[in-house]
Amino acid sequence: MKANQVNIKNKKAHFNYEIGDTFTAGMVLTGTEIKSIRDGKANIGDAYCIVENGEVWIKGMHVSEYFYGSYNNHSVKRDRKLLLNKKEIAKLHKASLEPGYTIVPIRIFISEKGYAKIVVGIGRGKRQYDKRQTIKEREDKRSIDRFLKK
Repeated sequence: MKANQVNIKNKKAHFNYEIGDTFTAGMVLTGTEIKSIRDGKANIGDAYCIVENGEVWIKGMHVSEYFYGSYNNHSVKRDRKLLLNKKEIAKLHKASLEPGYTIVPIRIFISEKGYAKIVVGIGRGKRQYDKRQTIKEREDKRSIDRFLKK
């Protein structure tokens, strides 16, 4: 896969949360992890981020074992450190302390220089009626598109 083709998204993020500010962060990865991500073998559907001791960590991110990796293969669901500057970490920490807000991973991509990057956002959980409204808007848009296509 080319660098532009790796685009792993968290499809649940925009459905379950109202995303506010977003930040692009680097990740501390091992050799076999970056190879698996370049193959598109990662999942951030159940992942979340926390701030501990002035560092941001992503938990629950699944990166499959690299097929050609030997005994050097990584642990599939280990915690990974995110690389952000102090101001961004302070904003994320302040937002995560407020009730109802969390730090949500949105997508993983490979930068032009070949580094794995992750986009995280500050999300506020949606209520049930907000989710129903989102579904209704999506279905209305689909029906309009179908009508215009004919």
